Amino acid sequence: MAVDCHASPSSSTDSVEAQRLFDDYDPLGDDSALENQKSDARPDKPTPLPKAQLATLCIVRLVDPVTFTQIFPYVNEMMEHLRVTEDHSKIGFYSGLVESSFAVAQVVSIYQWARLSDIIGRRPVVLLGIMGIGISTMFFGVSTTLTGLIMARSLSGLFSGNIAVIHSVLGEITDSTNQSIAFPLYGLCWPLGAIIGSAAKLIFRPLLGGLLSNPAPKFPRLFDIPFLQKYPYFLPCFVSAIVAFAGCIYGYFYLGETHPNMQRGKPRKEDIPLSECHDGAFEKSSESASVKYILSIPVVRALCLSGAGLSFIATGFDVTFVLFCYTTLQQGGLSFDATQIGYALSIAGFISIFLQLFCMPFLLQRVDHARMYNFCMGLWPFCFVLLPGLNLIARWGAIDELTGELAPATHALVWVGIGIILTLAKAAALAFSVSMILVKDAAPNPSSLAATNGIAQFAMCLSRSFSPAFASSLLAFSIGFDFVLLRYLWVLVMTLICFLGTTLSRRIAEGRRRSPRSMADRGGHASLAMAH
Repeated sequence: MAVDCHASPSSSTDSVEAQRLFDDYDPLGDDSALENQKSDARPDKPTPLPKAQLATLCIVRLVDPVTFTQIFPYVNEMMEHLRVTEDHSKIGFYSGLVESSFAVAQVVSIYQWARLSDIIGRRPVVLLGIMGIGISTMFFGVSTTLTGLIMARSLSGLFSGNIAVIHSVLGEITDSTNQSIAFPLYGLCWPLGAIIGSAAKLIFRPLLGGLLSNPAPKFPRLFDIPFLQKYPYFLPCFVSAIVAFAGCIYGYFYLGETHPNMQRGKPRKEDIPLSECHDGAFEKSSESASVKYILSIPVVRALCLSGAGLSFIATGFDVTFVLFCYTTLQQGGLSFDATQIGYALSIAGFISIFLQLFCMPFLLQRVDHARMYNFCMGLWPFCFVLLPGLNLIARWGAIDELTGELAPATHALVWVGIGIILTLAKAAALAFSVSMILVKDAAPNPSSLAATNGIAQFAMCLSRSFSPAFASSLLAFSIGFDFVLLRYLWVLVMTLICFLGTTLSRRIAEGRRRSPRSMADRGGHASLAMAH
């Protein structure tokens, strides 16, 4: 067998690191470093889920969308109240500046939280993040300047950067026998939070931000006090912070440390996930891999690129759908009011819950995860292509195009079309849950799970931070033209981006075939050649 005797020093260094990582590990030939610690013989029964830990993670995950969306009902009014600008047309700009500061800060902090969890453990990072979100949300409620609002919102984003660590905890308390139950339950939290926050602010506008903002004139008997008169937007922030503090307290009692190298004492075999135990013996502790090494794994690179595309497309669709519904019939939209848009968003949330509860577990148990991810990504182009068809249906049966009034039969047909498109979109969004499992499987060892999640979430949040501005600007630019091809330029551009996303997703299967174990073996041979 020929041996390469001309390996470069840099490749030798990488191979030494690869050999060190995998020598501490005993993979069984699977692509997944977490999964290949398990026995070849699949257990007869699924490993029991740690229900308290899973419930805590779900509560913690629910905090993020609630605190994130609670400012939306009143942020424009807040800008006017604080007299940030005298030009009313610029209110939206400053509101967007406050809202976007959260996403930018989250991108900056994601990987740092993941690395910190490798040093001090997962549990303190999760609890510190939730506590910080609560405190910064209250700080937002008492801010009286634009600088204070941006600082408070940025702090919330910094503390919410622990999302990669929360994903890692979920991966560490589950294995391949029970993740088809745990991941869909965890995936319910965001649509539930979206219903409570985003959709609720449109349908039940008084809920949370709308009801509790500026409460003194609304409920003088209860809230007509000097403090709330001075800080009229403190109460919704305070209630949201209470949700965060409750999650932190619940986590303090029920969330255990899951980092494989920081377990207290020596647990029994039946008390730990299979990812830490093999054939009745505990695996040797392993060190977290470097960013360079993690990114050298083909499947990780593919997941980061495809995840960024998924996040950009999904966020872009959410923004585009709302703006499309709000746009007049004559300009190519549906002329919906806020209540109708709220109903549509609520329908989307309930569809998502149904798919997560009743379809996701079945599919995860019977369909290859990479193929399922590719199928979900392949649905996104249809979501954008079908949207203009709703306008054609509405205009065909419109009683008055100026007001957007539709005939009853046409109105029903439009809502059926909305239901079909939203079902496609939420089925495509199942790729987020599948992505978490693929990232878990791609981690080179258990100690590197947080770092791997951090890199993947960084890519996703980075694309999510500028997707809304791109999608909304593209739609606003397109509808200004009378020529039909230019009017629907937004459909063409977003569909092409979707096809690019499907191309990127196909690289995942290719990357999985190039397993980390084979890389370590090649590295070992190169090191042997250098030694000789």
